[in-house]
Amino acid sequence: MANLPIFDIAGSALFAQSTRINSLASNLANAQNVSGDPNAVYRPIEPVFAAQPVAGNPTLQGVRVLDVVQSQAAPVKRYEPGHPQADAQGYVYAPDIDPVAQMVNLISASRSYQASVEVLNTAKDLALATININR
Repeated sequence: MANLPIFDIAGSALFAQSTRINSLASNLANAQNVSGDPNAVYRPIEPVFAAQPVAGNPTLQGVRVLDVVQSQAAPVKRYEPGHPQADAQGYVYAPDIDPVAQMVNLISASRSYQASVEVLNTAKDLALATININR
């Protein structure tokens, strides 16, 4: 059963979506962190994916995580002179993270992960049914 291409394809999708979910969780966890130094602000991260041939067959494509990159977006500058981390001019710097967009992406990644689990379960059930036919 382990050498069926569907397991490789669904497995690569599970790994990719798991990486995406972890990245989004990190971004959401750090969305409200601020700093008095714009260079010390958390930088949102995002995985980069690429299609990958599976089982030596170019018509079958899985997904591969190429890298997890940091955003180059400038931090958001806010005037908060009473904040304990404010710089000499009274500014704090926050990561450029839109929590609503991150949550939408998180929902999408979660549903993709769940769909891949269903693909694996269906493939397993079909493989087991095929084995039982031969008994």
